[in-house]
Amino acid sequence: MNFLAHIYLSGDDEEIMIGNFIGDFVKGQSWRAFDEQIQKGIRLHRAIDEYTDSHAIVIRSKEKLRPKYRHYSPVIVDVFYDHFLSKLWSHYHETPLLEFTKRFYRMTERYENLIPERARHMLHVMKKDNWLYHYQYVKGIERTLNGMSRRTPYDSHMEMASKNLEQDYESFKEDFESFFPELINYSKAFLSEQ
Repeated sequence: MNFLAHIYLSGDDEEIMIGNFIGDFVKGQSWRAFDEQIQKGIRLHRAIDEYTDSHAIVIRSKEKLRPKYRHYSPVIVDVFYDHFLSKLWSHYHETPLLEFTKRFYRMTERYENLIPERARHMLHVMKKDNWLYHYQYVKGIERTLNGMSRRTPYDSHMEMASKNLEQDYESFKEDFESFFPELINYSKAFLSEQ
């Protein structure tokens, strides 16, 4: 899953949310240096990624893209799923998306000293352009994928993937709507067991 889903799946605990947000930027065992709740968020991030990557519905989504995008297809599916979460946000959260994203950005300012440098740099750009809010628009997804494509060492063609989203929109949406409630239940269970 991409950033919006990770933040959403953290629940209301700010430190878990921060840990889940920085999960990709904390390598190896370095997560042990953080406070307990942030550690929990980092472990949640890793558990969400593992669960998502091995789920049959997500694999089906990735297979639709694999012929053209090869090993970049999981990254693209993560972004597509964040699009559907933002598009269908009112089905999952009572706080309007714009308010939720602004609240998240304000909250990160209180934890700035704990956020790894690479994540801080990305967060600055994310906040300036409010990526999380603009994921609901295909143009927002296109901008995100363009940025990712520029940062890949190989010719990923990710900048073209928004066309695949538009062409196969209902199929990807159906995959997301089937999968996401299962991921919500998995994340809640994970947090309650920690």
